This record gives sequence, structure tokens and C-alpha cells, in this order.
Amino acid sequence: MPLPSLPGWLPLILLSALFLGIYDFSKKHAVNGNRVMPCLFLGTLCGTLFLLALHLLRGDFQEMLLCSRELWLLTLGKSAIVAGSWIAGYFALHDLPISLAAPIRASSPLWVTLGGILLFGERPTPFQALGMAIVFLGYFLFSASGRREGFSLRSRGVWMIVAATLIGSASALYDKWLFGPKALSPDQVQFHFSLDLVAILGVAWLLQRHLPFLREQQPFQWRWSIPAIGILLILADFCFFHALHAPHTQVGILAILRRSSVAVSFACGAWYFRERDIPRKLLALLLVVGGVIILSRKANPPHPGASPPHASQERLLQP
Repeated sequence: MPLPSLPGWLPLILLSALFLGIYDFSKKHAVNGNRVMPCLFLGTLCGTLFLLALHLLRGDFQEMLLCSRELWLLTLGKSAIVAGSWIAGYFALHDLPISLAAPIRASSPLWVTLGGILLFGERPTPFQALGMAIVFLGYFLFSASGRREGFSLRSRGVWMIVAATLIGSASALYDKWLFGPKALSPDQVQFHFSLDLVAILGVAWLLQRHLPFLREQQPFQWRWSIPAIGILLILADFCFFHALHAPHTQVGILAILRRSSVAVSFACGAWYFRERDIPRKLLALLLVVGGVIILSRKANPPHPGASPPHASQERLLQP
């Protein structure tokens, strides 16, 4: 009996989830008892330098630099959204255990899925809807575990992780719009997004002393995980952008599969940071993994009468 075929974007999105899980662990290692803004800025700078080096090796550096005014403005908007999400997320990870912060952050697919339904008319199959429901149940159990560890909605870390989740969900929907209706190139978006993000985070670091909710007291320590943050995220985003650019993908499904990275974050929190309440969180983790397996089933093919993707979706914006 032949094995069922898998969608072509599945290896990319699962690889993105793996990189993202190790990235979350590296973030916690970098900011644990350390200053947040230097870690965020320097990690992003290292990732951007890594990306620039890759394009130099590929020989398309000058091609990536050339872009239209529209492309630059669109990627600048994405950079501003992501900067807000990252600043909130890093401060939350500084305050919360990773086995709690990462699962709460992983609830973003709920909002992405709702946005995909409302904005892009996406309709998951009944089988996919079952998988999403199982994943959401796992996220709920993870969040409930946080209350047993003494973290309430009044905690700064909890408010920060909620803000990071909602802003990050908006970023995922913005990505779908960039690669769908706007038909931008994933490579060009990632290139200019990374450059813009370094500039925005640099300005935020300079203004930190004037923002009471971002003030920090502890000294800064350089750690190996700081450059790892940037490099791992570049690899995770590269896989995600190319999966999202594939035809007939649904942003809600991809967002949920990508957030299966919580399994890696969970394992790292249990092993390296010796965090509490691990047995209770294991059931929630199994639900997330089970839902991901269900979502890995290939989506229904497009209706025979449906029109193919417009040719403009394969066109790069030219200056």
C-alpha cells in the first residue's frame, strides 16, 4: 500500500519549527539574568551579518540590494511590527520560565487562524479543524500550568508575552499579504527586513533609558547564545518564508505547524533550566504533538475549476 503523499512545504515548515525551538532556548539562555536590549540588538545584528554573508557567497548581494520604494516601505512596516513583538517577547522570557513563556507564545496560531479566515477567506478541512482544536487544547493546558507556578495576569512577564503573541500574529498575517496578494520575493523581503530591523532595534536600545517599562539594572554579559539567536532565526525564517510562498498554503496551518517548536523549547526547559511542573505540562505537550501530526496530513487539493495562481505571484518587484 503506497504511503500518502505529503505537501511539499511540510519539510520546510517542520525544519523552521526545529530552528525556532532551538532559537527560543538560545533566547532564554542569553537573557537569563542578563540585560535584554543588548542581547536583542546584538543577536539580531549577528543574524543580519550571517544573512549578508550568505548572499555574498551566493553572488546575488547586489541584486538583493536593488528594490523599489514600495518594497522598502512594505518591509519597513514588517520590521516595525516584528520589533515590537520581539521587545515584548524578550522581556517576557527574561521574567518567565521558558516552559511557560514558549507555550503561551505558541498560542499565536489561534489568532493567525482567525485572521486567515477573516482576511483571506481560508477554510480548513474538517480533519485540519480537529487537529487545530487539539493543539489549542494543549496550549490552554500549558497556560493553566502557569497559574500553579505563581504567575498571574498582573505579572509584567505575562502581559509582555500576551502583547508579543498578538503582535506576532499580526506579523504572520502581514507576511501572508506580502507573499500572496503583493507577490513579493521571500529572499528580498528577508534581506531588507533584516537590515531595517537592526536599525529599529538600535534606535530602541538608545531610547531605552527614556522608557520606564524597558529600564534595566543588571550588567550585560556576552554569551555564546547571543549570536546563535540571530543565526537560528535567519534559518527559521528562511524556511518559513519559502513554505509560505508555496502555492495553496494556508497561513493558519503553517503558523500552527511552525509553533510545534514548543516541543523543543519544552525539552530544553526541562533539561537545562530544571523548571518545575514538568509532569503536568507533558500531557499538554503530547496534545500539541498529536495535533501537529494530524495537521501534517496533506490538505485537500484545489477544486478542478479553480484558477491557477496568478503569474504575478512569481514576479519580483523591480526598482
